Parts: sequence; C-alpha cells; structure tokens
Amino acid sequence: MSEMGKILVFFGILMVVLGLLLIFFEKLPLGLGKLPGDIVVKRDNFVFYFPIVTSLLLSLILTLLLNLLFSLKK
Repeated sequence: MSEMGKILVFFGILMVVLGLLLIFFEKLPLGLGKLPGDIVVKRDNFVFYFPIVTSLLLSLILTLLLNLLFSLKK
C-alpha cells in the first residue's frame, strides 16, 4: 500500500503545480479555455463555463505523456 500512497502524493503535487501554472500563466496565447466547442453561457448575473474541448485535449496530452513515461520505465 506504500506504493499507492506515493503515487497519490505525486499526482496531488502535480495537480497543485499545474493549477498554479494555470493561475499565473492564464494570459499565455495558448488558446486553452477558449477553444471552439468550449461551452459558455452568459446571462444577466450568471456565467456558466464548461471547457469540454480543452478538457479532452489536456486528457489526451496527459494520457500520451504518462503512457510514454510508464513504457520507458519497463
């Protein structure tokens, strides 16, 4: 169970670092969060934002990266 704990801590730290990068570098011209297909609903005093295409793209990139890292480890 020790290995599982280490993996969870690693991914927790990774998520914190990625969150901080998104906060500090949100002005970068990457277009993340403003891709076609991201859902934005603006009403009088309400804004609903669901970055579905951005989430899919980040999921694909992270999946490929982690598969590459784990295949090199073997």
